[in-house]
Amino acid sequence: MAKYRLCCIGFITKDKVVTPQETVSMPGGTAYYFAHAMSRLQPAGLQLVTAVGKDDLSVVEDIRQLGIDVDCHQIPQTVCFENIYHSVSQSDRTQRVTAAAAPFSIDDLKAVDADVIHLGSLLRSDFSVEVISQLAKRGKVSADVQGFLREVHHEEVKPVDWTEKREALRYIHTLKANHDEMLTITGCEEPHEAALMLADWGVKEVVLTFDEEGSLIYTRGEFTDVPAYPTAKLVDATGCGDTYMVGYLYQRSLGASPYEAGCFAAAMCTIKLQGFGPFSANEKAVRQIMSSSNSLEKLGIKI
Repeated sequence: MAKYRLCCIGFITKDKVVTPQETVSMPGGTAYYFAHAMSRLQPAGLQLVTAVGKDDLSVVEDIRQLGIDVDCHQIPQTVCFENIYHSVSQSDRTQRVTAAAAPFSIDDLKAVDADVIHLGSLLRSDFSVEVISQLAKRGKVSADVQGFLREVHHEEVKPVDWTEKREALRYIHTLKANHDEMLTITGCEEPHEAALMLADWGVKEVVLTFDEEGSLIYTRGEFTDVPAYPTAKLVDATGCGDTYMVGYLYQRSLGASPYEAGCFAAAMCTIKLQGFGPFSANEKAVRQIMSSSNSLEKLGIKI
């Protein structure tokens, strides 16, 4: 049995978030959002593998203080992202990368020891197919596809298809994509067709998210529709996808069904959207969001 339930691998970043209302500078990256969200749920079950520059080692120490085991590699400079949201709904975003890092290597990941290994990819170069295939020998590999569909041109992040997808997806157990990412990687506008295509390429559990329209999960030959929960206010969507995957993978690791895990993940996102930075509530608050909707009761499901 692996030492940890979940392992997240990814760079911690320096983020500048620009919305129509305000501009905020803060740490970010999948690794950061994943670690902080897990610390509010069950930190003892998480292993974090990350890399930062010398000036940002204090961010890693803060995560360790939350009770999370961190394997940190020092790199010349912390990865820097700029997220500019052009509308109040935050559905339209421009991204810039002002400092990047070399990809993770097999040697960087010697300490990885978990049942589920989540790849916190920010750019397509972060993880090679060789690294993914090696990690798949140690545990179930999970990934949010967004990073694999990003390429930097003169500091601006551009959407691109994942040229190695057919080879890499054979090793990925759980894959998450939003509507635009689904369209980019599959060419399919229809979610059910896209999910079937990704499954045909080797993904065992397909998770497609559509903001306020909810989510669609496909696994073991079955489709599951998951509702979204309304948010009181929308402050910052940065890291929302990472938050969803924390909730989903955490609940699945505890034996929850895809529907239960998806509802839990959606409720976490509803809370996270209402403030800058990572998810900072607790499981009780998530359950309250879930119970405030009668969608579960209509289906005769109690969580």
